[in-house]
Amino acid sequence: MSINNATPQDWDRLRKKHPALEVPNPTIDESLMKVYLDAAEEEINKVVKETEWWHQHIENLENLERRELADFNNSWDTAQEESDTESDVVNSPDHYNTGNIECIEAIEDSMSPAAFKGYLKGNCMKYLWRYDYKGKPVEDLKKADWYLSRLIEMVEQQENSYE
Repeated sequence: MSINNATPQDWDRLRKKHPALEVPNPTIDESLMKVYLDAAEEEINKVVKETEWWHQHIENLENLERRELADFNNSWDTAQEESDTESDVVNSPDHYNTGNIECIEAIEDSMSPAAFKGYLKGNCMKYLWRYDYKGKPVEDLKKADWYLSRLIEMVEQQENSYE
């Protein structure tokens, strides 16, 4: 009988003549297996890191990181230049001037003088509180200064009206 001409009956006879070995289900010690797998990974890493491919790969990654960083810095500088010329993000941000009235004026008109002073003080405190965490410390300090100047102006006007 050749393998190419074997029939299902031939395979059944072969199975009866040579039964499969029964192997008990071994219990795998997973902690021991982890030791072996970690050792194998360490050995593979050691071998791979000695290859020329690895050194070239690391060099390519470093070059890519340098290029990406340079591209990011260039795009950041360009964005900063554009934003400096397009709008004043501290004194008159575009997103607060979408209608005929500035947002700050609408807020002031909706509040009593005491409430509006509290609003100005709160915003000043907010920008002072977070200036060191958002990535634009000078901008946030200028915003705090803007709210403080507005508060000083309001308090001076109130003092002058009492005189």
